[in-house]
Amino acid sequence: MSASLSTVSYIGATILFILSLGGLSNPETSRRGNYFGMIGMALAVIATVFGPQVTWGGVPWIIIAMTIGGGVGLYAARTVQMTQMPELVALMHSLVGLAACLVGFASYADTSVVFTGPEKSIHEMEIYIGILIGAVTFSGSLIAFGKLSGKIGGKPLLLPGRHWLNLAGLIIVIWVGNGFLNAESAWGGGFALIVMTAIALAFGVHMVMAIGGADMPVVVSMLNSYSGWAAAATGFMLSNDLLIVTGALVGSSGAILSYIMCRAMNRNFISVIAGGFGTGGGTVVAAGDGQPAGEVISISALETAELLKDSKCVIIVPGYGMAVAQAQHTVYEITKHLREKGVNVRFGIHPVAGRMPGHMNVLLAEAKVPYDIVMEMDEINDDFPETDVTMVIGANDIVNPAAQEDPTSPIAGMPVLEVWKAKTSIVMKRSMASGYAGVDNPLFYKENNRMLFGDAKKMLDEVLSALRA
Repeated sequence: MSASLSTVSYIGATILFILSLGGLSNPETSRRGNYFGMIGMALAVIATVFGPQVTWGGVPWIIIAMTIGGGVGLYAARTVQMTQMPELVALMHSLVGLAACLVGFASYADTSVVFTGPEKSIHEMEIYIGILIGAVTFSGSLIAFGKLSGKIGGKPLLLPGRHWLNLAGLIIVIWVGNGFLNAESAWGGGFALIVMTAIALAFGVHMVMAIGGADMPVVVSMLNSYSGWAAAATGFMLSNDLLIVTGALVGSSGAILSYIMCRAMNRNFISVIAGGFGTGGGTVVAAGDGQPAGEVISISALETAELLKDSKCVIIVPGYGMAVAQAQHTVYEITKHLREKGVNVRFGIHPVAGRMPGHMNVLLAEAKVPYDIVMEMDEINDDFPETDVTMVIGANDIVNPAAQEDPTSPIAGMPVLEVWKAKTSIVMKRSMASGYAGVDNPLFYKENNRMLFGDAKKMLDEVLSALRA
């Protein structure tokens, strides 16, 4: 393939990637967006493998590597559960960071092209920054994978003087970088790269370990942005325009998504990085520790079905508990049955519901829930006062009225779904345990609230059976 044809292919792939991002911004066009992305990536890979920068002798090795990597990716995509999607995304981000590091070291060790003067300094700066971003992305994503998969606790690890440690690491990285750019030998430069990489890896671990479980959706989008900038840095090292553009698209879109997530939690990005918010959840607040006054009223699956039958308007609020129980298909069957009976059923989605951006939307789409009844928080919050029943399935922090009623609460000011304003709210949980933010929920004790305890899938199956009976 000639250089001009390769350039045209890269331009076509770039346009397809932009169309892909546009399509993914709306559930109704997301399938088309995925197709655009797949076609664009296939075109980019073909243009690279058969482009002028790859000799025919290297093509078989590339095909072997692509076959192995593609096989692993295909197996993971077909076997991973929807509940495991957040940790899979984090793991994929780590691979991008690792690739950036390996490409950086390979570029430094490559002697086939010799740079001199300003070009040498620019190339070495590209290598240094690329490895730095890649190492932070790699180690940070691995820690995020551990937290999301439950292998590492969600409670933030707050070391004494952690901000001073980060500042000291940054100063050392800058000082070592100066030594790298002025190294008189390849061994000296290589040693500086290794020192910087070790510090960057440690920083990535420390940064994500200090972030609480309640901020994990922001962490996922943040690491998505980091992986994009790592890819862009790799593009500079390889003089590949498509990698630069694609990395910039991913990096900027991830940064915008992080901003949206922070706004949805009434947090700023710096406070998220500083860490300290949220626990692993699952703890019950003891009496006397500020637990709200009131009585918890439980309800049975049969009584829940009767309430739903008599309703004209129902709003369902899904959370991570629905994902864990894999109850989305039963939720759809209940929705379908109620709509056939003339009940107006809609879904209220909080931007940070679940463990990654769009987690609940993906689950509902998998269960074939119609897109037009899945509403964002801003679209549906004003409708709760006219709603007969709201069903909260495994959500906690995103429906906590303390965000509005208690100025001293850790989640004070966080926008939440105002489910307590409905005539009756039903919260489905296994127990009275706190959510991922580690704070108790006054919703459980309100007079118009009912608690349906038990496994979400089992309870919803019973509700569905009662509705059909």
